[in-house]
Amino acid sequence: MSERSRYLPRRSCLATPGSSEKFLEKAPTVPADMTFLDLEDAVAPNEKVAARAKVVHAIKTLDWGDRVMCVRVNAWDTVWTYGDVIEVVSGAGERLDEIMLPKVQDAAQVVALDLLLTQIEKNVGLPVGHIGIEAQIETARGLINVEEICAASPRMETIVFGPADFAASIEMPVLTGGVAIPEYPGDHFNYVFSKILMAGRANGLQVIDGPFLKVRDLDELREFAQRTRVLGYDGKWALTPDQAMVLNEVYSPTQEQFDKAWDILDKYHQATEGDHKGAVMYGDEMIDEASAKMANKFVDRGTRAGLTRSTEN
Repeated sequence: MSERSRYLPRRSCLATPGSSEKFLEKAPTVPADMTFLDLEDAVAPNEKVAARAKVVHAIKTLDWGDRVMCVRVNAWDTVWTYGDVIEVVSGAGERLDEIMLPKVQDAAQVVALDLLLTQIEKNVGLPVGHIGIEAQIETARGLINVEEICAASPRMETIVFGPADFAASIEMPVLTGGVAIPEYPGDHFNYVFSKILMAGRANGLQVIDGPFLKVRDLDELREFAQRTRVLGYDGKWALTPDQAMVLNEVYSPTQEQFDKAWDILDKYHQATEGDHKGAVMYGDEMIDEASAKMANKFVDRGTRAGLTRSTEN
């Protein structure tokens, strides 16, 4: 996989239709951590082949900054997958970081994409392994096999939940995917979120939640995104520039949390290296090695998000 993109933040992952030159031109101006140009659901069947060239042109000619650059191809159960991968990867060059594979059912589908990518990279002169893989879990079978999917290839960088297709797969009685269900006494996707998160983290992957379809309701988006943020997800899909701005905030530590994490690390290192203690008091709480591990995660996440420590102790 591309070492450049593996550890970059993905707080906001902007979906951009690959067939729309208007949206393609606007996408680099949106302050999203990651942008994926879509050849799948956002593109009509009669436009899919033509959209490939538009996507390649956009990647090569527009200024995408330092964001993660990804293309979502069509799933293996369609007639377009191999053509998408060959044309996009062959034409886009080194600026393309990842291919997103939707509706992944089992590890074999990831392996197949890995093998195809290796052949393309060798033929066009890209370093073997340069293109990373994002896999979407959107079916009951995919969820059952998520552990094997996450471990299927060293190219795997990210595992993504697709709520709308998943709801259809399990015949959930809803007509809008990726939103709260007031009639359910709790979070109807909590088990799904947790299972995907465990599989992703066990394999060192970033873990991303899918879209929130009520695109004008930013307050509800903020509240809804907290579900996966609290669990430990890295980010969520954005469908609009305004959604991207909200998600950048939700999936970042606050300045107060970031500074406290640094303070905990300072106190713990002082205790273990100078005072030779394994645990020490920090205010009214005891901190130890586990506390340092949690603090390191906040520091890493905040640093990726561009935070700097406000005070030095």
